[in-house]
Amino acid sequence: MLELRTYRDGGQSAADVAREVAAFLGASAESLELALYDIRLHDEAGAIVKEALVGAQERGVRVRLVYNVDHHGPIPVPPPPRTAPELIEALPIETKAIPGEPDLMHHKYVIRDREAIWTGSLNWTDDSWSRQENAIVIAESPQLAHAFWLNFEELWEHADVERSGFVEPRPVDVGGIEVRPWFTPGHGEDLAHRIAKRIGNAKRRVRIASPVLSSGPILGTLAEVCSDGKVDVAGIVDDTQVDGVLHQWKLNGNASWKVPVLRRLLERGHFAGKPSTRWSPGTVHDFMHAKIAVADDV
Repeated sequence: MLELRTYRDGGQSAADVAREVAAFLGASAESLELALYDIRLHDEAGAIVKEALVGAQERGVRVRLVYNVDHHGPIPVPPPPRTAPELIEALPIETKAIPGEPDLMHHKYVIRDREAIWTGSLNWTDDSWSRQENAIVIAESPQLAHAFWLNFEELWEHADVERSGFVEPRPVDVGGIEVRPWFTPGHGEDLAHRIAKRIGNAKRRVRIASPVLSSGPILGTLAEVCSDGKVDVAGIVDDTQVDGVLHQWKLNGNASWKVPVLRRLLERGHFAGKPSTRWSPGTVHDFMHAKIAVADDV
């Protein structure tokens, strides 16, 4: 089974998504492994998810959670979240904080009974669940779940982002569909070049959804494809985050070459930009947050 779910700003409440998450967690019988970048749920949504996690633990399910902790390097765009470790550590489950400088433990996945996974761009926060565009995949496949479990074990054993993401991206069967799971940072460079190659080989059209476009190989290939004009290229970005990235690149001599490339790409491709609220701790976080690339509909 392979199921795709999409979420949009104002299209659902945080409690609606919490009930979906609780249904996935509630079907567990033996184990749950959660790797979550940002966890900040309150009120009804927080209560629903907490009840599902605690309930699984009380049923005898082994529940383990790894999460990102404060980042002390140069501030990215947008800044990393401020997950409250004391609230997570108070849960009656096994937890481990993963520091990363400058890397972030940026996963958003759950493995259930080493047979099914929930993964995608959706952080576990009220705003992520109710005010952002996101997409997730639910897949039932022991082979795919095993690959995610190996990645989780890297993080659990070493508690070091830089030493993770080295699970081999072997193709696995998911309901008759061949899926190749990639993990980063271990295979990050290879993955960027693979995505760029697929975009470069497109014959008809390319569709992109990403808050920003910053990977050198992908950015360069997209710009080249747009300049060539033979392929229909369109997509959606987050305008506010793009402005922030352009500002950072101008200050960084090693990245300044990307500024005219991205500007040209956004002008020549058919890209729309969401004017999200500029980030600050007390504002709504309504980013365009989905991460999707489709070349020739495959």
